[in-house]
Amino acid sequence: MGEGCQVQSASLVSPLGQVHILGCPKGVHRIEMHPESRDRSVLVSGCVRIDYNPSVKLNPELQRGVEWLEAYFTNPHLAETLPLPALHSPILLGESFTANVLRTLLHDVPVGQTVSYGRLAEMSGNLKAVRAVGGAMRRNPVPLIIPCHRVVLSSGQLGRYMNGRGDDLKQWLLNHEKNSTRSC
Repeated sequence: MGEGCQVQSASLVSPLGQVHILGCPKGVHRIEMHPESRDRSVLVSGCVRIDYNPSVKLNPELQRGVEWLEAYFTNPHLAETLPLPALHSPILLGESFTANVLRTLLHDVPVGQTVSYGRLAEMSGNLKAVRAVGGAMRRNPVPLIIPCHRVVLSSGQLGRYMNGRGDDLKQWLLNHEKNSTRSC
């Protein structure tokens, strides 16, 4: 996290379990998903609830991140029309291959579509860097906003998500993006 950042956080109760979003006035630092906290009733309804102290005013970028996540869980296509919160993570601020891959994924793979690791390597300027793309997905500090769940194997199989802890979440997210007509 940035030096001198005054980090705030908010939690959302989502169909995927608790989702924590952390950030400072410069932008969102990290999104953490906790699938072990899933509530079956939320999974079925697909609705999302914000769970933070309303007397604490969130900084504008963190608030924008919360609003973006709310919209995403309601209708991913709606979230795509909203301005993204600024992202303020060291991984994303540089010119590294990882940062380039994550930015390419964010801007070039729309809601409801998938891309293979190989194709994303090619889109990022290095056709031979398929394994490095996998590493970039594992280091993604802001899943959902940067949609690493849209990256699949060249065979069309899903591959692993959240280091194997969230493979079923990846399937849920892809289905959610293809079938998004929910209204909460």
